Amino acid sequence: MSASNLSKLWEEHTVHEFVTRDTERTLGTMVEDAYVNHVPVMTGGCGKAELRAFYSTDFISKMPPDTKLTPVSRTVGEDQLVDEMIFSFTHTEEMPWMLPGVAATNQHVEIPLVVIVKFRDGKVAHEHIYWDQGSVLKQIGLITDARLPVFGAETARKVAAGS
Repeated sequence: MSASNLSKLWEEHTVHEFVTRDTERTLGTMVEDAYVNHVPVMTGGCGKAELRAFYSTDFISKMPPDTKLTPVSRTVGEDQLVDEMIFSFTHTEEMPWMLPGVAATNQHVEIPLVVIVKFRDGKVAHEHIYWDQGSVLKQIGLITDARLPVFGAETARKVAAGS
């Protein structure tokens, strides 16, 4: 696939995750043995059956209504894409995919997030998603010790300012 087609497919995938919030259309952009790994908390799934359960129960249905993705940079190779973005939301509900077992705090969160997407046969084969979980925990009030070298939304703002 061309770089343009990889980008279009990835954008279609994320529209189904965050805008239409449609599990089946999201899965339609993926190969049968696709996997998703949210590295900081090891959530996601392998294969469409696991991903169907994950997307419908833990991810798409548990996305706060004010969730926003703000692009920072994109690098596209032959069969891989890397997106750097600012991910923001208000923690108005439990988010099993990002904050498993943590009740809503109603705190606003802004974090830099990086996604590495591999493509195969014209579809998404895997997603590796990285973010600073310490920053998330600080912003929702679970890390309060000012002596720790953990920062909050200022990390996202510095990334956005440097783009």
